[in-house]
Amino acid sequence: MTISETSENPSDLIRLKDGTFQLRLAGDWLAGSLPLPLDDVEAAMAGKAPVTLRFETEDLHSWDSGLLTFLSGLKKLCDERGIAFDDGNLPDGARRLLALAAAVPEQQAATGQARAPLLERVADRALGVWKSVVDMLDFLGEVTLACGRLLTGRARFRRTDLWEIMRECGAGALPIVSLISVLVGLIFAFVGAVQLSMFGAEIYVASLVGIAVVRVMGAIMTGIIMAGRTGAAFAARIGTMQVNEEIDALATLGIPPVDFLVLPRIIALTLMMPLLCLYADLMGILGGLAVGVFMLDLNLGEYLEMTKLAVGLKDFWIGLFHSAVFGVLVALSGCLRGLQCGRSASAVGDAATSAVVTGIVNIIVATAIITVICNILGI
Repeated sequence: MTISETSENPSDLIRLKDGTFQLRLAGDWLAGSLPLPLDDVEAAMAGKAPVTLRFETEDLHSWDSGLLTFLSGLKKLCDERGIAFDDGNLPDGARRLLALAAAVPEQQAATGQARAPLLERVADRALGVWKSVVDMLDFLGEVTLACGRLLTGRARFRRTDLWEIMRECGAGALPIVSLISVLVGLIFAFVGAVQLSMFGAEIYVASLVGIAVVRVMGAIMTGIIMAGRTGAAFAARIGTMQVNEEIDALATLGIPPVDFLVLPRIIALTLMMPLLCLYADLMGILGGLAVGVFMLDLNLGEYLEMTKLAVGLKDFWIGLFHSAVFGVLVALSGCLRGLQCGRSASAVGDAATSAVVTGIVNIIVATAIITVICNILGI
């Protein structure tokens, strides 16, 4: 390449009298067949210390990403040498794309910033926790108001939705509840039999399984099953409605989303959980009975009599109370995470996962609290 002192010279790079370099872009600038390599321009500008680099594009025909790659490299070279890059004569599309490409390194540099100080991270985490608490309390307040509207007959939701949710939460969950409950009863009976057989007290396997399943384990296992099955479904469905802006549409129409979406789910799960708990208790006792009768050679009538003597009515009521509380907690967790869902497909999956985790944690905490209260009351 040659460098000329006048603009009449047909060379690609022209040095004007004021020290400005002018690069003429002529012909087709396509990827793989650039008329002028960047290295030639860099070599021609070496040691010349130009003030400004501008372009002449009157003879430029067609161009694609090859021109953009050439201009990006040339702009980087000018930035390194302190040369003003004048893109005023470039095509409008090339100018816009060049500006867009120049913004990418700034975003990458922003992600590579140094880690924030410890106190700042602690403060951010504390503010995040506080916001979560405020959102939860706000949600509970809205649910309380919705329950008040329900008691006064002003809650707005479709009764057909309530019956459909009850069917899904109740009859739809029977297969998995049956399987898990029978297996839990089998495990309790087998573990208890290993220890009790050392003292010749295998008959007390019936008491162990009956009290454990009826009093708390039946409700806990049912609650965990419903948290993974129904709580996640609540979060996913409401989260999908959030993504599709259906919840915004309900609010625009003057229909409270908590009334229409949350209230029927809370009612359905609260009503179905005690029934599922009773069914789980029966399945768990049958699982223990299978171990006692077929493995320990216990008499069927004797096993049932020991179960009847060990399990009292108060144990059933405590188990039912556990299950009703768990139903409310699972429904609240699923609906809360669904309403908090973001506006993307991945956010729906995150909401479902968070609903399961939140529901299980709430079940364990509630179990501990109820157990302490029962111990204080002596029941």
